[in-house]
Amino acid sequence: MDKTTYFYPNKTLRLGGIVLDLSTPQVMGILNITPDSFFDGGRYPTVDDALKQAEKMVSEGAAMIDIGGMSSRPGAEIIDVEAELKRVVPVIDAIRKHFPATPISIDTVHGSVAEAAINHGADMINDISAAAIDDSIIDIAVRHQVPYVVMHMQGLPGTMQEAPQYDDVVKEVFGFLLEKCKTISQKGIHQLIIDPGFGFGKTLEQNYSLAKQLEIFHQIGFPIMAGISRKSMICKLLKVNPEKALNGTTALHALLLMKGANILRVHDVKEAKEVIAIAEQFRLEIKEER
Repeated sequence: MDKTTYFYPNKTLRLGGIVLDLSTPQVMGILNITPDSFFDGGRYPTVDDALKQAEKMVSEGAAMIDIGGMSSRPGAEIIDVEAELKRVVPVIDAIRKHFPATPISIDTVHGSVAEAAINHGADMINDISAAAIDDSIIDIAVRHQVPYVVMHMQGLPGTMQEAPQYDDVVKEVFGFLLEKCKTISQKGIHQLIIDPGFGFGKTLEQNYSLAKQLEIFHQIGFPIMAGISRKSMICKLLKVNPEKALNGTTALHALLLMKGANILRVHDVKEAKEVIAIAEQFRLEIKEER
């Protein structure tokens, strides 16, 4: 198999009226409407604050914006649905009004939140629990025929980093995602994105094992999303806090792109777009040399 095709499968993603070409990697901008997310918690306390950040990300080239109303950092608890709705719905309304051509993803584990978000203009569901917390979320994705992100997480955010255990982390995460994709596809969702869940129930070493072998996840047959922005797998290794982790994030993004990541989920859109441009040029030069 041609390595270029293997690393960068020619796939598209339909998000509302937009068809996103994933043969070139794309950027998902993170917009957390939370008081306690590990990096940007509390930064966008008002709808206007969130809208300004969305405008910045769109201007820098974000292909989509992922809006979350519940922190999933290690130690975080699952919050009340009404509190989550109160945070995300006004922001979705504002972004949909001001940026009608920008796809919106809702980052939630709750089916009712996903449905409300879709009714207000969201185009995709990003569920860290792979429907383990609320399986009604699958029925909602089927009913609305929106793309669904299937992520691996060992345990729940509150306890996932206490003592993650695997015999073979790559084999186990691959098997989990493969079976989940089969099950979900059989229910009628065919636009799936897989996410190995960096930092969700994995040690530093386990995270890097997944990163090193990311290309094998293309065998499942769906685009790969990588969410490593400013996470502990960077901070612990470099002995920095999230505020100082942009350089490490960019370095790891470059490696993940060469390993086949199709979507980078990021806090810093401009830097992610730049590393994609460099990685794409590098890939073209290699192809021409052949």
